Amino acid sequence: MKPIRLPEPPPSPTMGGGGGLSEIFEVGAHGAVRRAVVIGNGSPGSENQSLGLVRALGLGDKHVLYRVTRPKGGVNEWLHWLPVSIHKKLEFILRHLYVYTRLLLKSRGSNEGYVPLENGNGVGLSTVLEADVKKIVNMARETYEKDGPTLVVASGRDTISLASSIKRLAPENVFVVQIQHPRVKLNRFDMVITPQHDYYPLTPEAQQQVPKFLRSWLTPREPPDDHVVLTIGSLHQIDAAALRNAASAWNDEFAPLSKPLLVVNVGRPTCLCRYGVNLAKELASRILNVSASCGTIRISFSDKTPKKVSNTIVKAIGNNPKVHIWNGQGADPHMGHLAWADAFVITADSISTISEACSTGKPVYVSGVEHCTWKYADFHKSLKDRGVARPFLGSEDVSESWSYPPLNDTAEAVARVRETLEKRGWRLRT
Repeated sequence: MKPIRLPEPPPSPTMGGGGGLSEIFEVGAHGAVRRAVVIGNGSPGSENQSLGLVRALGLGDKHVLYRVTRPKGGVNEWLHWLPVSIHKKLEFILRHLYVYTRLLLKSRGSNEGYVPLENGNGVGLSTVLEADVKKIVNMARETYEKDGPTLVVASGRDTISLASSIKRLAPENVFVVQIQHPRVKLNRFDMVITPQHDYYPLTPEAQQQVPKFLRSWLTPREPPDDHVVLTIGSLHQIDAAALRNAASAWNDEFAPLSKPLLVVNVGRPTCLCRYGVNLAKELASRILNVSASCGTIRISFSDKTPKKVSNTIVKAIGNNPKVHIWNGQGADPHMGHLAWADAFVITADSISTISEACSTGKPVYVSGVEHCTWKYADFHKSLKDRGVARPFLGSEDVSESWSYPPLNDTAEAVARVRETLEKRGWRLRT
C-alpha cells in the first residue's frame, strides 16, 4: 500500500487530560459548545463543506442536519433564481390558482389548461429535517442552560437568510458560521469562511474586465474584515484518518491493481468553465498518451457530466485494457480513489474534487484550465503559483511522482473557529 502523505490533524485542546468538571469550571457552565446544527440546501458540494468543518471540530456525531428545500417540478424549475422564501410563497399561490383553474375547467367539461406543478422531494429528504428558523432558535434558547451554546454551520445561497435570522434572533445562544461568501452584510454572521477567489471581483484585473457602469453591482464590494476566513479551495471531509479508513475499506479492490494508479475525475461544464466534446476528445487523447507510464487508469464521471462528454471518452478509450470506467453502480469509489491513487487528472470545473485531491499531497493535473474564466481562473492560478497542481498536457510520466505542501484549508478554518470561540468565552467540548 502506498504511504499516505498527509499531515496529522492538530491535537484538540480538549484532549490530553482536559474535559470533565475541570473544563466546565474553566470555561463556565454555559461556555462549552457540545453540539452543532448544519443547514444544507441539498447540494452535495455545499453540504460536504459544512459537514467537513463540523467533523473536523469533533462534532461529527453530535450534529443535526436540517435542509432548506425548494418546490420542485413543473414551472418550479424556472423559479430557482428567486430567494427560497419568495419561491415558496409564489408556489403556494400558483398551486391554489392551478387547483381553482382545474376545478373551473372541469365544471365546464374541459381538460385544457394543464400546467404541471409538482413539489417532489429529493432523495433522502424523509430522513432530513426541514430547516425552520423558529424551531432552531427555540431549541438553542431552551437547551442553552443545560447544553450550552449551539454551533450553526450553513453553506449555499438558499441557507443565507435562515442562518442570518438565527444569528439575529438568538445572538447569545448560537455561533453562526456561513461557508461561501453570502453576498450580504457580513455582520449578520459570527464568521464567514470563503475561498479567496470569491474576492476576485475586487482585483484590478477583474475591474478592467467589467464596464464601469456595472462595477457597482459586483459583489463582494468590500475587502474581507477580521471575521472572514479565507481558504484556497473548498472545505471537505478528507484528512489522514479518513484516508486511512478508506485505504482499509477498499484494500481488496485496489491492492491487486497494477501501479501506478492514475485516477481521472470528469465533472461538468459551468458558466465559468465552459467545455464540451472538444475537451473530451483532447482529454481522451492525452490519457492514451500517458497510459504507457500507468499500470491502471480509473475514470469516474459526475452524475451531471453531459452524455456527449462521457460517451466521447468511453468510445475513445473504454476498450483500453488499462482503463476501468466506473458505471455509477454500487458503492462510489471516490474515497478509495483518494486513498489509493498515485496521481489525479481532474477537469477544471471540479473545485471541490480538486481541493480534496490537493489535500493528499499527491500529483494533481488539471484538464481544461484554459476554458475557465473569472474567479475559476483565479482559483487555478493560485494553485499553479503554489505548485499544488499542474496542467495536464499528455506528456507526463505518471511513474515520476512530485509533491507539495498539501492544502490544509479545513484544519486552518478549525483553528480560526476555536480561536474566535475562545475570545467569546466559549470552547469546544468534544
